[in-house]
Amino acid sequence: MPRTYPTKRIAALQLPSKPRYQENLEILLDRLAALDDVDVVVVPEVFLTAYDYEHLSTAAKFAPKALKAIKQACGDRIVVLTLLIEEGGVFYNQAVVIHNGKIVHRQEKVKLFKLGDEDKYLAAGKARRIKPFTIDGVTYAILICFELRFKELWKQIEGADIVFVPARWGLPRKRHLEILSDALAVMNQCYVAVANSSDADMAASSAIIDPNGEAVRDDASDTIVTDADMKEVATMRRYIVLD
Repeated sequence: MPRTYPTKRIAALQLPSKPRYQENLEILLDRLAALDDVDVVVVPEVFLTAYDYEHLSTAAKFAPKALKAIKQACGDRIVVLTLLIEEGGVFYNQAVVIHNGKIVHRQEKVKLFKLGDEDKYLAAGKARRIKPFTIDGVTYAILICFELRFKELWKQIEGADIVFVPARWGLPRKRHLEILSDALAVMNQCYVAVANSSDADMAASSAIIDPNGEAVRDDASDTIVTDADMKEVATMRRYIVLD
């Protein structure tokens, strides 16, 4: 019998963060309710709180409450987001993958953006936790925002069919985000789903890019939605063999 390949309908959100955490959570829950026909939802980096360094403890205490509500709302979908958390008196930016109401993957941001003072307030995670993981026969990986710039991390996630990039990427470097995310899709022969903030000083440029480098990208939309066909990944990897 011929092999069958799954198709995943992906939504990459492109939203601004409001000052009130609860308002952001309600916006996300409303968006999840509206996106009942998608398989995966990717949320911009630290969307619920932004980088609220003045109230890090409050932001970290909000994370468990938010996760509980999101787990209840996600259904059988995959939801990818990052949150500010506290462990042992140390703060991290942690990516969380929720599937069927359970957290199935976590990793902390490893490459902190010094221009944005991330290193002054947050601790870096462990690079070994950046690796592919599989859900229902599809292999995924995550790079958080600034991590997209590091070629050694591209190597670590080779083999992923879909790479998620939750981001809070600044407007002055908008073209960098687009070039790097397009290039990652071509180099690793995979889909790349970027969900970036649309705050006034952020780049937007959320996109879903296929293994051929073709991007669905629309700065005027708050949600980018398209289908990721795993057959396209397999075809590209057979057509251009890189090993």
